[in-house]
Amino acid sequence: MRIVTVNQDHLEYDIHSIVKAFYPGETVKVLAKEGTQYEETGTVSLHNTAEREDALQQEESRECRMDIRLEKQSAELRTDGKQFSCEMPCGDEKERKQALKRFLYVSLSELTGKKLPWGNLTGIRPTKIAMVMLEEGRTKQQIRNVFEQEHYVSPEKTELAIEIAERERRILSGIHYRDGYSLYIGIPFCPTTCLYCSFTSYPICRFEKETDRYVDCLIEEMRETAELMKGKILDTVYIGGGTPTTLTALQLQRLICALKDIFPFETVTEFTVEAGRADSITKEKLCVLQECGVSRVSVNPQTMHDETLVRIGRRHTVAQAEQAFLLARECGFSNINMDIILGLPGETQQHVGQTIERIAALSPDSLTVHSLAVKRASKLRQIIREQGIDILPDTEDAMRIASEGAAKMGMRPYYLYRQKNMSGNLENVGFAREGKEGIYNILIMEEKQTIIACGAGSITKRVFPDGRIERCDNVKDVELYMDRIKEMIERKRRLFED
Repeated sequence: MRIVTVNQDHLEYDIHSIVKAFYPGETVKVLAKEGTQYEETGTVSLHNTAEREDALQQEESRECRMDIRLEKQSAELRTDGKQFSCEMPCGDEKERKQALKRFLYVSLSELTGKKLPWGNLTGIRPTKIAMVMLEEGRTKQQIRNVFEQEHYVSPEKTELAIEIAERERRILSGIHYRDGYSLYIGIPFCPTTCLYCSFTSYPICRFEKETDRYVDCLIEEMRETAELMKGKILDTVYIGGGTPTTLTALQLQRLICALKDIFPFETVTEFTVEAGRADSITKEKLCVLQECGVSRVSVNPQTMHDETLVRIGRRHTVAQAEQAFLLARECGFSNINMDIILGLPGETQQHVGQTIERIAALSPDSLTVHSLAVKRASKLRQIIREQGIDILPDTEDAMRIASEGAAKMGMRPYYLYRQKNMSGNLENVGFAREGKEGIYNILIMEEKQTIIACGAGSITKRVFPDGRIERCDNVKDVELYMDRIKEMIERKRRLFED
């Protein structure tokens, strides 16, 4: 365990993110001046000085202590018997926070001998930084300077961020930002819960008798939501989860028919359904999706190794995943995405290479490559602690294998995002053939358009003309969502009151 103390408040999250990136195998706790403690599980309050001191004394090893002291014009870090210091600007809070992150990164890099691929960037949207600067009219070299000199991002990741931002601008050139919106529909059921999953998802076997009622509530929420968005242009629709194809063919048909009856689909340029797991996909369901006008589907194996699929709790085989993909082609889908995850327990770079080879043989239209993120709400986190399970240590080479494989399939990177606690401090990247990019994926990451979300655990984001973003969320629990559907609708109504 590594305990970090800081003599000021409101910096715990940023400090934790940088320290954790340098010490990924350790539990990191940040204790602030006024008694707040931040760790992987979030922020908690330590109610008095004595409680704060008790928390410090629980860690016996002084070698695992870091002390950060911020003054008006200086910053100091003491750890492992060493001391680092720097001058601090006297600017606003944002400027001082950025200076602190630079100081911590440089100090910890010197201490550990490590350089992180994304430098001191702790947010999930690095391409958004490049996008904003492109829209401001900055040159590529000016953007490179910001990434490499202010944030210490590697040249490779800097070029990736700029390349994707440029492609995103082109793809989104026809999107209606000010007078348009996109729509997300959440189906929070799965055949089983995967070991790594932290999304709102419940085993379908527990809710089979309630799914019709859930669809009823969704339709009610959609109907009221459409009224709120009257006169606006609907650009993209995404049905995700969970696994939407855990619904029966009849339920899918009823949901999508209602969706197309309620919303103005004549303007929709992309309609995606995340079919996801092979053990939920049937020809009958795929035919329903095709007949209902779905233009893009995802068939997500995550790996092409049966042993790993068993280990992570996915009750289907590689052969079933391949069969599901071929069924989707047979049913007429010309835009099929596949997802894989790097760093899955027990896998090596050789496993990744073999997965890419089997996916290439299927020839999907896009490939989303995720670096494993060990979430606090996932079963994987618990198992790592209890069993010392192995995670692929060098995912940078694995990402290179996946990227080269995507390039050989004629795909280019088109969107990117990061998460906390990712293997190798890397990223998730979407690759696609020309014209097969997932527009909704870009919109959700760049936060340039309002996205209305319906369903348990979904989050609506309203983007205002000045760039300000406000959110409202639906409760995650399925039963509570259905019982309080009127409240969920009212939350949206309040968000969109002018």
